[in-house]
Amino acid sequence: MTQEILIGVERRRRWSDERKLAILAEVGLDGASVSDVARRHDLTRQHLYQWRTSFRQRLSSPDQSVAFVPVASVTTPAVASGGDPDELAIVLRNGRSIRVTGHPAEDLLVRVIRIAETA
Repeated sequence: MTQEILIGVERRRRWSDERKLAILAEVGLDGASVSDVARRHDLTRQHLYQWRTSFRQRLSSPDQSVAFVPVASVTTPAVASGGDPDELAIVLRNGRSIRVTGHPAEDLLVRVIRIAETA
């Protein structure tokens, strides 16, 4: 373990959101538990649980930065071979994908995407 000496008025470490997300992403990789990740970064497990809860609350609140963009329909082999032409595959930043058929309401689709990104 490394030792960190804090001098001056401030006694707490500050973590950027990007760093918190990077640390949270380590949970489950190669079987790493919350305790393993916390120990590796000299944190308590409670820190990680609080961060996770905080991010989930932020993502579940209405966000004006979420917007849908127009998409162009392309013919794929699945559609050409009799697949459902109303099926849409959404690939998320974390590598997960969501397949949607029909025309779901936008607010429902936003909730599903947020859940898939944070789960």
